[in-house]
Parts: sequence; C-alpha cells; structure tokens
Amino acid sequence: MRLTDTASGVEVAIATSYGNRAFEMKVHGDNVLYYPFEDASGMTTTRSLNGIPFLGPWANRVAGGGVLVNGKKWPLNQDSGTLRLDANGLAIHGMLWASTLWKVAGTGHDANSAHVTSRLEFWKHPELMTNWPFAHEYEMTHRLSNGVLEVSTAVMNISSARMPVAVGFHPYFNLPGVPRDESVARIPVRSHVETDTRLVATGELKPVDFPTQMSLKDHRFDDGFTDLKPGPDGRTVFSVEGGGKSIDVTYGPKYPVAVIFAPPGQNYICFEPMAAVTNGINLFAEGKYPPLQWIEPGETWHESFWVSTSGI
Repeated sequence: MRLTDTASGVEVAIATSYGNRAFEMKVHGDNVLYYPFEDASGMTTTRSLNGIPFLGPWANRVAGGGVLVNGKKWPLNQDSGTLRLDANGLAIHGMLWASTLWKVAGTGHDANSAHVTSRLEFWKHPELMTNWPFAHEYEMTHRLSNGVLEVSTAVMNISSARMPVAVGFHPYFNLPGVPRDESVARIPVRSHVETDTRLVATGELKPVDFPTQMSLKDHRFDDGFTDLKPGPDGRTVFSVEGGGKSIDVTYGPKYPVAVIFAPPGQNYICFEPMAAVTNGINLFAEGKYPPLQWIEPGETWHESFWVSTSGI
C-alpha cells in the first residue's frame, strides 16, 4: 500500500500484509527510513528490524520468563513459534513485528491527505494468546497529510480483566546523504532508565547528564529515557539534523518513554515511542513502576506519533 502527497513530494510505502510496517518514507525520492532491501520481501527473509516495526503486545525485553499481571504469573511459551529471543534468551519486541495477520480495514483520501487502516484480531489466534492471555484487538492507521506521516494505534480490550499497555514502535531513521558524524540529535528528556547487564530496566531512574542537543560523532546510544520534555501541546519532539536537513519524530503524551538506539558503525538513529519502560509490567508487579498504563475491560487505549522532515 502506498500513500502519496504529490504537493510535498512525500510517498510512504506500507507492508500491510507483513507486520503492517512502513518501510519507505521517500521525500523527493530519498528514503528517510532505514530499509536495506529493494522491496517488502526483506521483512520475511530476515529477523533484523528496519523501517517502522510495531512492537506488541510488549516492546523491548521481558524478564523472568513471563509476565506477572493481575496477581498471576503467565509464562511465555518458547515452543509457540511466535517469540523473538535476544542473545540472553529473553523474549524481545513482542510477537507482531513481522506478523502476516493484519487485514486492511479501510482506506481513504481527500484533497489534503490519504490513509490506510489495518486491523489485527489478536484473540482469534491461539499461538498468540498462549503468550498473552488477554483477548484484544489492534487498529492502526497510517495517515499522510501535508507531508507529515501520522501513525495512530488503538488497542481494544475485549477481555474480562484489565490489560497492561506496553506496546511501542522501533523506527529507524537516516538523513539521506548526511554521514552520522555530521549529525546532531535532539533528545528532550530528564531521566535515564537504569538497566542491568541484559538491558532490562531495574526500576531506578537517574537524571540525565547531557544537553538536549548532542553530536552523534562522539556518542552512541542504546538507552531508555523518561520524564520527557513536552511542548505546550503535550507532545515531545525528538529530531536528528545535519547538512541543512532534519527529521522530527513527535510523541503523543501516552508515549512517556523513549528508547534511543544509535549503535556504532551504523548511519541510522532510532527514536522509539514506548508506552512503558522495558519489563514495565513485571516492574509494576514488584512495586517499581507505578506509571504503567492499563485498559479496563471494554475500553480502548489510543495514541499517535508523527514523522516530518525539512530540507530534504
């Protein structure tokens, strides 16, 4: 599926059948998303992430072999074929980052925008429910309007118990034609999420000790942050800029956590909108993460983030 804004020169390609993932956001022909493949087939031939994958029903890592929620421990079933494990054997990034279960629910356009909405009925799939025992559904809309991409996500809880919210996204951005060493990142945060050696959050926060704007020449990141610095509209803007070009990623207020991933030797940076800190569900059960968000039975959680560019 392709969304096109001719006036601004922006075109977004979405693999609605493979993880419902945007894998191209071309601005005047240059892709601002890191996607090292010629077409959407790369999402089924590799376990590496790229583009804008959705991480659900949890983002990042789950420790302890499962989740402790509503007073009960739900172990993860590694034989289900739906889990992705990291180098330490921890389940990471949920089960939907390359799912083929999304169905297009609707499309539309007007003079200023175009959109596609996809739906995933999680509760219909036993191989998913075995690792997340909450009947729920997702509805995601990618909307391109005036050159800005909005990714809007709704999570509907149709179970009889309240459900924790720990979803997120892992977008990969690169400034076309601008080397990493010539880029500056804007990271408007106040607190660093402390982790153990497995990159699992401990529940401890520490004040950040760096300025909001940082050169990427001398800095690398694989870190979580919270206590974001929103603007008057309640949204927080992260950005990477260089060579007169910039990419802005704007978080809605229900994404209170940002994971920043900018590894050495790569020319991309990830500004990851997260609904909770890593392992936030288990930390809540331990009394270490009170801000965990919940969806009551019959209710819906929804939030958006936006991607815009300039100078490209």
